[in-house]
Amino acid sequence: MINDTARLANDLNVVISTLAPEIEMQKLEVRLEEVLSNYEIHRKAYRDIENDLQDKIEVFLSSRKIEGLSQLTLDGYKIELGNFAKYIDKPVVQVSTSDIRKYLAHNTKWMMSTVDRKLSVLKSFFGWLVREELLLRDPSAKIKAPKKPKRLPKGLSKEELEIVRESCENLREKALMEVMYSTGCRLSEIRNMRIDDLNIQDMSINVIGKGDKERMVYLNFKALHQLRKYLKARTDDCPYLFVTERRPIRQTSKRNIERIIDRIEQRAKISKKLTPHTFRHTFATQAMENGAELTDVQHLLGHEDPATTLVYAHVTEERKRQAHKRHVL
Repeated sequence: MINDTARLANDLNVVISTLAPEIEMQKLEVRLEEVLSNYEIHRKAYRDIENDLQDKIEVFLSSRKIEGLSQLTLDGYKIELGNFAKYIDKPVVQVSTSDIRKYLAHNTKWMMSTVDRKLSVLKSFFGWLVREELLLRDPSAKIKAPKKPKRLPKGLSKEELEIVRESCENLREKALMEVMYSTGCRLSEIRNMRIDDLNIQDMSINVIGKGDKERMVYLNFKALHQLRKYLKARTDDCPYLFVTERRPIRQTSKRNIERIIDRIEQRAKISKKLTPHTFRHTFATQAMENGAELTDVQHLLGHEDPATTLVYAHVTEERKRQAHKRHVL
């Protein structure tokens, strides 16, 4: 009972000093001791405290949905926080910094990028709880993001790009590959492109990116040519740019696009892994190599933070050599 009283006094000290940092701690301790001496204190056992972690997660997700987060992001948050709740299995108020560190370190197969993503979700969750005054302190605040190895995105060389082009067998494959490379769009953006969003005069397509943000992307002549041939050959009335081959004709899935790219990769037999994102990397790398401004590439890719685009700003030896010839006389 004495230990429980002392523990309560300490907890109250922490809470009051956090809410009112200007308070005189010595006087506070004396006054608390006087008040608590009139009571018998019994601390609840761990099993007696309601485990409200899952409930708090649901409220958090509802709040972020109202704020306009995309369903894809919300689904990702739900999975990550659900896994955390299963591992921790304790009330929100009892989650400590040590608990979060143990969770992030318990799976040795997780890459640093995976740990970084999980920590980012937890920081978002606990930060929100503190801002909403549902939690006094953020247990994730002291945890620093892991250092990730700096790896340059692997885009295709010009020769590899031509090999991939020659490995496409039908109109849909050719149109899909060229649009992916020409626009640098994400897989989800490619899937959701609609025929009405295509402006043949301007050689542009209006896309909805992350966070439901709208932007314009552009087609080169090869992409426009292959896309027009593909659309002319279609006999369906599906409004989407890329559709299934089997009936009923409908919007293609992300997995189906990945399978198409896998088949192209098997035929191309290049050393690099070919994925929908490879074309995005190739687009950005080629644009930077050919002198595009960083801010232009940033907006074309739909990056909110310029730092995300900086990874493509590496300078090749050939570009350095040419710059030296032009500027050092």
